[in-house]
Amino acid sequence: MDTILGPLYIAVSWIIVQFHSFYSLIFDRNSGAAWGLSIVSLVVLIRICLIPLFVKQIKSTRNMQALQPKMKAIQERYKSDKQRQSEEMMKLYKETGTNPLSSCLPILAQSPFFISLYQVLSHIAQNKTVGVIDQPLLESAQKAHIFGAPLAAKFMDSAEKIQSLGASVVDVRVVTIIMIVLMSASQFYTQRQLMTKNVDLTVKTPFMQQQKMLMYVFPIMFAVFGINFPVGVLVYWLTTNVWTMGQQMFVIRRNPTPGSKAFEERQERLRAAGKLVEDPAAVEAKQAAEEARHNRQQPKRQSKSQRQTGGAAPAGGAPNRTRAGSASGAGQGAAKKQSLEKKDTQDGKEKGGASGSRTAKSGQRKGQQRPKHPSKK
Repeated sequence: MDTILGPLYIAVSWIIVQFHSFYSLIFDRNSGAAWGLSIVSLVVLIRICLIPLFVKQIKSTRNMQALQPKMKAIQERYKSDKQRQSEEMMKLYKETGTNPLSSCLPILAQSPFFISLYQVLSHIAQNKTVGVIDQPLLESAQKAHIFGAPLAAKFMDSAEKIQSLGASVVDVRVVTIIMIVLMSASQFYTQRQLMTKNVDLTVKTPFMQQQKMLMYVFPIMFAVFGINFPVGVLVYWLTTNVWTMGQQMFVIRRNPTPGSKAFEERQERLRAAGKLVEDPAAVEAKQAAEEARHNRQQPKRQSKSQRQTGGAAPAGGAPNRTRAGSASGAGQGAAKKQSLEKKDTQDGKEKGGASGSRTAKSGQRKGQQRPKHPSKK
C-alpha cells in the first residue's frame, strides 16, 4: 500500500506543510491551531477540486429518482429472468445517459486522500518521517494538540502511547468522543435534509427506502470506525461533513428537485418576488378552481313537509304544486291527528267503563253478606 500510494503521501504531506508554513505566521508553529487549520485547509482544497464531480453527483441522483418508476416496472416485468432484467436496466441507463456510479464519485475520489492522511498521521504517531515531513516538522507535529489531544492519538490507544505524545487518556477520549458525535450528527442531518426536502414525495420508490436506511446506517458506521481514527483524521472527516452539509443546503435552496418540498418553497419565494413566470393556462385553471370553491353553497335546510314531498322544485309551477302538496299533506296530517284523538278518547271511555263495571261488581261483592249457617244461629 505504501508503494502504491507513495506519491500521494508526498502530495498530501507537501500540501499540509505549505499550509502549516502559512499559519505559522499567525500561530505558534508547534500549536494545534497551525496544524489543525492545515488539515482543514487540505479538506477545503480537495472539496473545491471535487465540485465538478459533486455537480455530476446531483444530476445523477435526480436522474435515478426520475427513473425509479421505470426501473420498478422492469423488475416486475422480468421478475423471473434476471439476465433480461439487467439488460433492460443497462439499456435504460444508456438511453437516459444515467450512470449509477456517479452518485459515489465524490466519496471515491477523496478516498485516496483520506487514506494518505491517515497514513501520514500514523507515521507521525510512530515517530517516522513521511513524504516531505522531515524530523523537525515531525517533532513539531507531535507537539501539536487540539484541546489537549495530540493529532496522532486515537481513542483506542494505550495509556503509555498517549503519555509518550504528551497527553492524558481522559483528554484524548473526551475530545475523540465529542468529535465522533459531531461527525455522526452532521452526517445524519445531511442525509435527513436530502430525504425531507429534496425528494419528490409523490413518487414512492425503493430508492427512497434505501436512502432512508442509509440515513441511519452511515452515522453508526462513522461512530464505529471513528474510535480507530487519529484526531487529525477526525478533524479531516468532520470538516468534510460540514462542507458537504453546507454545499447541499446551497444546492437544495437554489436548484431543488422538481416535486420536492424545497422546490415548492423556492416557487413561493420566486412568486412573492415577482420573478416566476407561470403558464397562463395554469393560472386560469387555478383561478377557476378558486372561484368555484368560493361560489360553492351549502344546501339549505328543509322543513319536514318539504323532505316528505321531495323538496321544492326549482322552476315553473313547481312552487304552487309544492304548496298545494304541502297544504294537502298538512290537511291529511290534521285529519289523521283528529282520528287518533277520537280513537284515544273512545279507548279511554271503554277502559273507564270497564273499570267502572269492575268497580261496581267489586262493590256489590263487598256490599253483599253471606247468610249465616243454621248451626250458628
